[in-house]
Amino acid sequence: MGRKKDFNYFEAFVDLSKYSLEAAKLLNDTLNNFNTMLLPDKIKEMHEIEHSADLAKHKVINRLFKEFLPPIEREDIISLSQKIDDITDAVEDVLIRIDIYNVKSIPPEILEFTNLIVECCNSIHKALLEFQNFKKSKELPSLIIKVNSLEEEGDALYVNAVRKMYRSSKDPITLMIWTEVLQRLEICCDACEDVADDIESVVMKNS
Repeated sequence: MGRKKDFNYFEAFVDLSKYSLEAAKLLNDTLNNFNTMLLPDKIKEMHEIEHSADLAKHKVINRLFKEFLPPIEREDIISLSQKIDDITDAVEDVLIRIDIYNVKSIPPEILEFTNLIVECCNSIHKALLEFQNFKKSKELPSLIIKVNSLEEEGDALYVNAVRKMYRSSKDPITLMIWTEVLQRLEICCDACEDVADDIESVVMKNS
């Protein structure tokens, strides 16, 4: 009788990152083609992605409980799984805020941010594809650097967008809404950087 195939944690990380990337693309598409009538369906679709990501994360953690000798330290597997899932949660949170605040139109600065988040999530996905062969990969370091660079772009975009809003609008409700949404968008980029930092930490510990 053949030996049961081992669980591949690195492939599981890649699968988790697919949900984050799918969520980021859905957010970007929804806001670029914004239609308040379609928003409830988009939120439902986003929640289904988030729920599937949660189930996938729990599968990794449950498997880890039974694992005799995982390929990297247990706490690193738990941390990476949670932080990849945090990206998906953060992206969903943006769309929820758009709905809660009854937004009717999307400023161009917001669309610039959602494009950046897609790029961040795509870079994380590529980094995790390389992660399994981190001891030999020549691309992984540059992908980590790229995520860090994109997060810095997000910081600058946030500061510039908030500054522009406070200089062009006097309406406190409008300012409150978009300051909050921009903060949520920045959190998405921060969440991506957290994953990149975890990947880099594992590489350093296992080099």
